[in-house]
Amino acid sequence: MENRVQQPKQGDLHWRLSSHPITLLFFLGFRMSSLLIYLFGLWLFTSSFVLVFIVTMLLLAADFYYLKNIAGRRLVGLRWWNEVDTATGDSHWVFESQDRSGDSGGPVQNATDKRFFWLALYAQPGLWVGLAIFALVRLESPIWLSLNAIALILTITNTLAFSRCDKFSQASNLASSAMYSGGIAKSLAGGMFSRLFRR
Repeated sequence: MENRVQQPKQGDLHWRLSSHPITLLFFLGFRMSSLLIYLFGLWLFTSSFVLVFIVTMLLLAADFYYLKNIAGRRLVGLRWWNEVDTATGDSHWVFESQDRSGDSGGPVQNATDKRFFWLALYAQPGLWVGLAIFALVRLESPIWLSLNAIALILTITNTLAFSRCDKFSQASNLASSAMYSGGIAKSLAGGMFSRLFRR
């Protein structure tokens, strides 16, 4: 009998299938490291709560920055930021998406990158919620809850922003494909030209 080792196919959760494996590994590393330091820092690395708190905060900040500015852009072609109008003080979100369909000659969306990105993006806040509930049940020090609150704010902000950015990019891709695929544009142009030449 012939035993064949199945080769991973595009879309499987295997980091070697990624278009940007180094970006993906750093992304997953930042996502997991803050959780691991929070969970095991006092037992494995040090007995200093302050050191665990500071290292976890630094890893959360690095994760927030890396996800927002590097991983989101390279893995799924999405970026977001918040702008404040200096005259009125109003803030608004700005979403940017890169066309990943391959139609415009740009890069094609890698299914593995996309699955890793969205899975890690939605799993992280869920894990921090679970840790916050666990800290409440164990009646731990309020400082642990403050760390959970900060982690939730950072991870939920990125999750909501990238979710909105993805919805915005899907809507704009739908509108641009309708305009440029010939559907609306062709019928409008055809109707206008036929009216001009009939008279």
